[in-house]
Amino acid sequence: MTPTRTQHAVLDRPGSGPRVSDDMTVEVALSLMAGARVDHLVLCDGDEQRTGLVTLAGLAVLRDSAAYTDRLRLRDVV
Repeated sequence: MTPTRTQHAVLDRPGSGPRVSDDMTVEVALSLMAGARVDHLVLCDGDEQRTGLVTLAGLAVLRDSAAYTDRLRLRDVV
């Protein structure tokens, strides 16, 4: 079994916040943001290197667009 690392949200620095995998779907990300009460997520690749940042407002606009599907991944948004 592989141990997991706990990430703590520190929202006072630019680019900090909850770190998530960039293969997460938009639906899951929106749900996570609502539960964690945050307005952005830091995206990381498989090597846990930062690849981008998504905001609640940006994902909400995307979800309401005609291009949205429930299979859309965060890496496709960035």
